[in-house]
Amino acid sequence: MTKKPSQPMPVLALPKLSEGQLDPLFRRLNLAHTRRIYQEVADRAEKENWTYRDFLALLLAEEVAHRKQTRLQRCTRQAHFPFFKTIDEFDFTLQSTLRQSLLGSYLGPDFVTEGRSLILYGKTGRGKTHLAVAIGYRAIQNGFETLCITAAKLIEDLSNASAKGLLHQSLSAYTHPHVLVVDEIGYLSYGPDAANVLFHVVNDRHLRKRPMIFTTNKPLSAWGKVLHDEDLAAAILDRVLERGRFVPLDGPSGRTRHLSLEEVSPAKAERLRISGINGSEFPEPTTSPARRPSGAHVPGERSSRCRAAPPRFPDRSVRRAADLHRTKRPSPPPRAAFAVPYKSDCPRPMDALDE
Repeated sequence: MTKKPSQPMPVLALPKLSEGQLDPLFRRLNLAHTRRIYQEVADRAEKENWTYRDFLALLLAEEVAHRKQTRLQRCTRQAHFPFFKTIDEFDFTLQSTLRQSLLGSYLGPDFVTEGRSLILYGKTGRGKTHLAVAIGYRAIQNGFETLCITAAKLIEDLSNASAKGLLHQSLSAYTHPHVLVVDEIGYLSYGPDAANVLFHVVNDRHLRKRPMIFTTNKPLSAWGKVLHDEDLAAAILDRVLERGRFVPLDGPSGRTRHLSLEEVSPAKAERLRISGINGSEFPEPTTSPARRPSGAHVPGERSSRCRAAPPRFPDRSVRRAADLHRTKRPSPPPRAAFAVPYKSDCPRPMDALDE
């Protein structure tokens, strides 16, 4: 069969539109950024003799870049991060085992598409929330949505909704985002139905393969006590860690690192100062020291303010002999009486009686 010759495109007449007539067309196509820059780009293209293809390519590239930046700002605002941090700002040198290469799979699109989860465990100030925010923000950069919320806020919202019979309607707010960050599990106390409402969120996201990030200062064995239900806590961890990882964080606290504080251990603890008063210069020995001869002086030993009591003699004769050798201090002489003349214009009481 012979191919039919392609029909040439009909020649379209170039519309002559004024600048005021172009704005409504840009608005109808939602090309807000192109509407603002097209005149400047057109003037530049005329001066530099651009081709039509180069002119169109630049307009499209600027519009796509602007939309990407606008979406990034909107999703970051809707994520409700407590602060903004990136993975490049995290100091991995303070960690003994954690390296950025170990988190590489959580920084790409596979983290969301494969439904992986993460539990960041460590003491306060170790950077758990920093890492959670950085991974959530990287998911936004990869084209996904993220929601960050504290465990206390999530449990309180769902508990109130459950009391009103609106639990299933309220779950969509926490199951719809691609990435859910649940911060500070174990920091505060929760109600008796904490495990119940949290299980609904975890189970729904697990079935949809939606990733979750948890930060906690409690070991996994203590989650049952924190959530008031050992069985449901085990079920929650089982679903989170099926396609997830448990990452412990150590090192010094990032908030007080500038103070060079060290944890005081019983073996290395120094004597403390209370209210600015130094501890005892010579602490009590833990073992009984060897007996030294009477009257021996130890260098550096403080002398007692009170005089030591004399030794007691068991024999009365010896005690009497010791008393004879004692010298009695002479009693002080009586004080001389001096007559002081009474000078006064008023008569003395005795003179008044004599009169």
